Amino acid sequence: MTLVAVVSDYLLHPFYPQFFEARFGITDPKSVGYYFAAICAMVMISFPFWAYVARKVAELRLLIYTQFAAGILALYCFTITSYLNFWIISLIMVLFKGSYLLVYPYILKIIKKEEHVKTIGILSVVVHLGGIMGAIIGGLVVDIIDANYIFLVMAIGDFIQMGISGYLLKSDRFSTARVAVDNNDTIVKKPILSNQLILKIGLVTCILYFSDFITRPFFSLFWEAISQSNSKIIAGTIYAIPGFIALIALWYTTKTKTKPQDNIYNNIVPILCIGFIGLMLQATAIDWLLIIGRCIYGWAIFKGVVQFDVLLFELSTPESYATDYSKVHFFQNLGVLFGSLFIGILVDHFGLQIPFIVALVGFAFTLLLYVIFFRTEIQSLKKLVKT
Repeated sequence: MTLVAVVSDYLLHPFYPQFFEARFGITDPKSVGYYFAAICAMVMISFPFWAYVARKVAELRLLIYTQFAAGILALYCFTITSYLNFWIISLIMVLFKGSYLLVYPYILKIIKKEEHVKTIGILSVVVHLGGIMGAIIGGLVVDIIDANYIFLVMAIGDFIQMGISGYLLKSDRFSTARVAVDNNDTIVKKPILSNQLILKIGLVTCILYFSDFITRPFFSLFWEAISQSNSKIIAGTIYAIPGFIALIALWYTTKTKTKPQDNIYNNIVPILCIGFIGLMLQATAIDWLLIIGRCIYGWAIFKGVVQFDVLLFELSTPESYATDYSKVHFFQNLGVLFGSLFIGILVDHFGLQIPFIVALVGFAFTLLLYVIFFRTEIQSLKKLVKT
């Protein structure tokens, strides 16, 4: 379900500038940025809302209705010719689509704590794989058919999610109401996860997600400019390199035995430093160096996102997963929102290379905040985990 949802989300991500120009004749980079910002704002509203609703309605049952509504609205977007109507209908569609994020905490709620590191890694790879497929399929549709047909693919994805939810609810093979609770975890973890800690994780990941996102909306145009290639399929493939690297990183992680607390607490600083190097290589505007940098950066962003998610869920409890994750997810989307607001303006004034320079500053600031916020706290958390 997550794979299908992410593919649907990523179909247009690398190609919004081309889409707006082809469909509405809009070439202003700021328009693309503002639209991304509106999407982020809608997700920020929708996920906490659906997390609250999920307290009263089972997640899978809720997804049947929300994904059906999203599919119908995607079909409507296929027919829209008005730019204003497209904004309104597509944002309402995003409101319903955002409910698929409930799958993430739901999965972690039905497994044990010791399975979290592996499962979060797998889910992260699923997201990256969805990004790969979405970018490549989106490039094929834009190149061969027409960008409008992307919304038909989106609608199919929504209806598939709805069908899987219904199947899981009706099937006797699965206990969809099961919750894995470790009493020892409940006793130890509840006092640890405070709003202050959620705020710290949220602020650090807010800047991390800002830095990651700001390189995305105009990446395909940047690649076309430095490589002198107009192929949207190639651009989508280069855009998706971090997803391929995530698959390799997950395979390597499953082959390497490390202590859970080392995975959670000790590796974030070097991971951010490696990501900084990857961004520097991409900022050179040399095509072969960009590809190398994209590989390095793909590994770093995969590992970094996984580490922060593991930290959050390790300290939370199953009954609080959805609400705690929705709070941190709010900050992460806030970072994407700020990136969306500024990216169009920056590109308009400084060109296609500026997103990577801003991302470099963002990564440095992320590293600084992490050290300030967690230098003392991590040591005490490690002692608690060991006991």
